[in-house]
Formats: sequence, structure tokens, C-alpha cells
Amino acid sequence: MAPEKLPVTAAPPAPALVVGRYTRRAGYLVRRPAGAPSWLLLWTDGGAGRVRQGGADLTVRAGDLAVLGAGTGQEYRVAPGADRWCFWWVHFQPRPAWESWLRPYRRGTGCYLVPAVPAEVRPHLGGALRRLHADARWSGDGAPPPAVAANRRTAPAVAAALPGAHELALGGVERVLLLAAREAAGGGGADPRVRRAEALIAADPAAPHSVASLAAAVSLSPSRFAHLFARQTGVTPMRALREARLRHAARLLRTTGLDVARTAAASGFASPFHFSRVFRARYGVSPARFRDGG
Repeated sequence: MAPEKLPVTAAPPAPALVVGRYTRRAGYLVRRPAGAPSWLLLWTDGGAGRVRQGGADLTVRAGDLAVLGAGTGQEYRVAPGADRWCFWWVHFQPRPAWESWLRPYRRGTGCYLVPAVPAEVRPHLGGALRRLHADARWSGDGAPPPAVAANRRTAPAVAAALPGAHELALGGVERVLLLAAREAAGGGGADPRVRRAEALIAADPAAPHSVASLAAAVSLSPSRFAHLFARQTGVTPMRALREARLRHAARLLRTTGLDVARTAAASGFASPFHFSRVFRARYGVSPARFRDGG
């Protein structure tokens, strides 16, 4: 008997910010073998879900915030044994600093979990999501609409393409992350020189960064910088740079008409052959197949 072929769920296009709240029953499943072109925030406020991405296999319950990065295969569903999963979801493109805020909560490739947000914070976080949903429905004329009532099912809202409206909604995502991951966002003991180097990489991953150039930018010797960066992030500076370039390439492949060679050059890879090899190793498919949704 042939194995069951599970359905693949489409994701919103990369530039869109889309937000909604669902209550789903047992049997609900979202599966994206090639991941999504956007990041995904999942805030559980009832029941339980199961989330898989980048080697992580997590059960999320009320008070847990999961964030899934772009371009890595993902699957999420109602948790086995649970009768429902109540959750807010937001597809978005992150601002440069956010990934460093989430790093202490990393559970797998592009997968982060902030577990058990304190009870006193949860109502504020839920309120921030309701406000985000209202801001996403704003047309740019007059005042934004009122927020929906707590725990009410909400139809998905797509933030208007107007720069002000989209940025207003994106600010709501930032508020949610600040409330949930406040210790990491506030520094969490991370050396500001490491955070500065990470910001430089995130801002322009295709630039000709090197250990020496990044060390000079934060006023450290190359050896001291490399040691400090690896100790605080768990990866070398050049590994972090390669990951940033691959994420950038994945976004370009999904959102532009660039061919593989131009995508490689625009992402900082000198050779399209090397790019194709490391891309396949990272995402499991060739750049061309990834671009086509495979």
C-alpha cells in the first residue's frame, strides 16, 4: 500500500503581514515542506498544539509563544490527545534586531519557543495581538478600527500596503515580542559588541564581511571577537554570516524573478555552484526547485 500523501499548505506571499486567531479541532494540520517565505508567530491561549521545524518537535500550550523563521520546512497541528488548539498567528517579515532577541529561545533551525510567559503578562500580550489585528484592518483613513473582544474568533486581516499602516501593524508584532521575550530583547546579558556585529550582518548579509572587518567595526581584535561571538551565539561569525546569506537568498528566490546565479551574487556568494551546494545542504532542495515551491 502506498504511503499516505499529506497535503501541503500554501503560505501568504513574503511582503504581506497577515494576522488572525483560530480555534481548531483534532485533525487540523498545516504542512509546508519547504517552509514559508515569511516568519510565523504562534501564540497559544487555549488547548495545545504540536509544532515541528528545523529538528525541533514542540508541544505548545496556553502561555507559550512559538516563532518559526522563513525557508525551513514546518508542520503544526492540534497536539495528539488534545481536543482543540486556540491560537493567534501572524505571518510577517522581521526587523533586523528581532532574531537576536529570540536567539536564547532557539530550539531548532529557525524555530524559537518562549515557554510559559508569566501569567501577569499574558493579558497584555493578548491585548497587543487584538490591537495588531485592528491596526492591520486600518485603511489609512480616520482612526484604526476598534480591537476585537478577547478570545473571539477573528477573520484573517492583511495589513494594507500603505507604508504607515503596514509599519503600524509591524510595530504590534514588535510589542508582542518585547512582552514575551523581554529579558532577551533588553540584552539578556549579551555583549553589545556581539549584538552590533549581528545587526551589521542582518542589515546587509551580501556585504564582504569578514572576521577582521566585523571585529574592527566593534573595536575588538579578530581573535577576541571570534571567541566572544562563538561563546555567546553558539556559532562562529562566518557560520552566522553564511546562515544570514542563505536566508536572504531564500527570500529572493521566493519574492523576485532573479535566476540562481544572480541570487547567489546578490546574497554574497562568489560562485553559483558553491551557493547551490550549500543551499541544498541547508534546505534539502536545489535553489531552482525551492523557487518553484518544491
